[in-house]
Amino acid sequence: MPEKISAADYNASLGKAPAKKRVMGAVPTEFNGIKFHSKKEASRYGDLLTLQGAGRIARLERQVKFPLTGRDGPILTPTGRQMHYIADFHYVDWDLDGVWIIEDAKGFQTDISKLKCAIMAAQGQPVTLS
Repeated sequence: MPEKISAADYNASLGKAPAKKRVMGAVPTEFNGIKFHSKKEASRYGDLLTLQGAGRIARLERQVKFPLTGRDGPILTPTGRQMHYIADFHYVDWDLDGVWIIEDAKGFQTDISKLKCAIMAAQGQPVTLS
């Protein structure tokens, strides 16, 4: 009788990395040929495309990197590299007189995301959560 093995052991025997666990069950989704981390992010992107088409927002960008700095200079990772906040969306909102908006589509905010959002706010770049 064949010996039973777990899926993780089977994948390891094939040289496959274990599947990465998603935050609070987020399901990766594809929209317009673009892969998103969650259904919520994909849906929000569709909404923002509609707003951009109507002329209410402009210069819509995805996955924009913002360096994180503190009082004494750049905030570094444990390996010594510059830490960044990666926003889901960045755009100009004409309804708010041309203000740049940094937006993140979150269903659940982790401790790290709360910390990074607080640092961004302290830098004068508040993050809008949708």
